[in-house]
Amino acid sequence: MHILHVVGARPNFMKLAPVVHALDGFQQIQQTIVHTGQHYDRNMSDVFFEQLGIPEPDVNLEVGSGSHAFQTAHIMLRLEEMLIKNSPDRVLVYGDVNSTVATAMVCAKLLIPIDHVEAGLRSGDRTMPEEVNRIVTDRLASLLFTPSEDGNENLIAEGVKPEQIHLVGNVMIDTLVRMLSKVEGIQLSVPTEYVLVTLHRPSNTDDLEVLHEILTTLSDIASDIPVIFPIHPRTRSRLSSINFDVTAHPKLNLWDPVGYLEFLYLQKHAKLVITDSGGIQEETTYMQIPCLTVRENTERPVTVTMGTNMLVGQNMATLRSATREILQNGRTKHGQIPPLWDGKAGERIASILVQQGI
Repeated sequence: MHILHVVGARPNFMKLAPVVHALDGFQQIQQTIVHTGQHYDRNMSDVFFEQLGIPEPDVNLEVGSGSHAFQTAHIMLRLEEMLIKNSPDRVLVYGDVNSTVATAMVCAKLLIPIDHVEAGLRSGDRTMPEEVNRIVTDRLASLLFTPSEDGNENLIAEGVKPEQIHLVGNVMIDTLVRMLSKVEGIQLSVPTEYVLVTLHRPSNTDDLEVLHEILTTLSDIASDIPVIFPIHPRTRSRLSSINFDVTAHPKLNLWDPVGYLEFLYLQKHAKLVITDSGGIQEETTYMQIPCLTVRENTERPVTVTMGTNMLVGQNMATLRSATREILQNGRTKHGQIPPLWDGKAGERIASILVQQGI
């Protein structure tokens, strides 16, 4: 059986690695990795393949940056030709980026079975491009691999047949479990105590007024404890537009993006993580690190109901007070690790795929 994987952005790479490694154990499986080039900066892409031990992509579509329509259309155009040439038996997609939904639409038209890893997640907010990508991909997928029980419930409610749905656990946690032992070998110059920040969603970074308010709040927090913020190149370019002088806030440390291992190190040793990333909500829950999410909703509610995550929305007063409480009193709650977040999700997915090919 020939399985073709399509990835495009750094969250995909952490989800891809455990599935590729698990499928390597089956001689009857041929694997092809396609990188759409949605993330093309070395620190956003290449370094992840190196650190995660994933083979170099067999194909790079080199789509690059652009609007949602531009990226999706160009991925579809370049991918269609490549799929016709390679004739895979199944195609696996990961997460909720533009590469995911573009691949699902192309495969549906070519009648190639498409399987979705990290299916069923819903925020209920269709203003988020990722939510649209998730819904469309799940409607087209043949097999839906869910990370938590709420994913199953969402898919059943949307009319997906139960036999298509497989609760396998969280592949992101597979990678986290495998890589945590390597973290202490990382050499980073960081303060003894610090808050880690990562923000990339358009609702927080594209609205210049909102971005200015967030950075002002982070500067206030940095007056009490150093803040480390590995900042996306696109967000950094906006700083001049909002007239924000980084040099006036010496304890607000704006770093370039770092590799996966380096970021794990930063998470593991942080007093608190402030984010809008879904994957980081999951990683902090597993590592039991307090997490404040700068969003009104989350497609990973299990990180709030069971884990260490708290939604603060875009209310900067809430962000300040929640940060102050955690720094003064320690963790606001001692969360649990959700079921099947045990480092074996990739193995479960591989087993199901092999059964499909028998």
